[in-house]
Amino acid sequence: MSTEEKKQQSEEIDSNPVQFHEDPEEIQAISPWRDAFRQLRKSPLAITGTVIILFFLILGIIAPFITGYGYDEQFLKDRLTPPNSDYWLGTDDVGRDIFTRIAYGARISLAVGFFAIVGALIFGTFLGIVSGYFGKWIDMLISRIFDILLAFPSILLAIAVVAILGPSLQNALIAIAIINIPIFGRLVRSKVISLREEEYILAAKAQGLKNGRIIFNHILPNSLAPIIVQATLGFGTAILEAAALGFLGLGAQPPNPEWGKMLADSRDFIQLAPWTLIFPGISIMLVVLGFNLIGDGLRDALDPKMKN
Repeated sequence: MSTEEKKQQSEEIDSNPVQFHEDPEEIQAISPWRDAFRQLRKSPLAITGTVIILFFLILGIIAPFITGYGYDEQFLKDRLTPPNSDYWLGTDDVGRDIFTRIAYGARISLAVGFFAIVGALIFGTFLGIVSGYFGKWIDMLISRIFDILLAFPSILLAIAVVAILGPSLQNALIAIAIINIPIFGRLVRSKVISLREEEYILAAKAQGLKNGRIIFNHILPNSLAPIIVQATLGFGTAILEAAALGFLGLGAQPPNPEWGKMLADSRDFIQLAPWTLIFPGISIMLVVLGFNLIGDGLRDALDPKMKN
């Protein structure tokens, strides 16, 4: 090829440079969180769990508008009435409408689960990050505290806390939060220990970034996936623990329509009026199942190893 031909070919290449078109939608689609949400929408189990939780959430919100009775309103002449057109799920031993109490009880159970897990998540995440990032004696001290809390069966520890503070819904919430703190703490600690040795963390330290900035800009964002999954699964566990405390008389006190307390009040009528136990029990089962299904779906969506 002559020099003139080479020059002409070079001019053609310069006049027609390769164009790279960046589609904002394609760039956004590769975001891990967007991809996880796309995977979650394809999960039938996660969708089923979401539908269950939304049903009980909406039921609790609109309870005053769809129930014709107060949750503590008694109709003694209709006590232990089986389900019928007037009382959709029947009545209990003092004539209270079970459907009304389940609807209002959804508020209590979901609120307890939310606030208990949020409290445990905040304190557990903080302690886990401090323990895993700084290590040394701080790690040893916090880890031993976690070990002590985890050495007790969760329900027994919750009973002990409520026995000290006194039986009430608020104290039951505090007890449930306390017993879930080490679960989040150890999860976050293990994640932080693996992250602190990553090259980008070492590079940030070499640049002189402060520990607080490294934690909030790098450590915490990369630890969110397991935290979110554990929080979702923890909702179901917290609701179950609240029901157990209510069943033992250590949670919500009368006349609050807490599902565990409803089971305790109806256990003497299991043969005479089984609907008084069946419907609150089914409500607890469905809510716990719903959160577990969502948690499993989130785990599959956020874990790269689980993706197709």
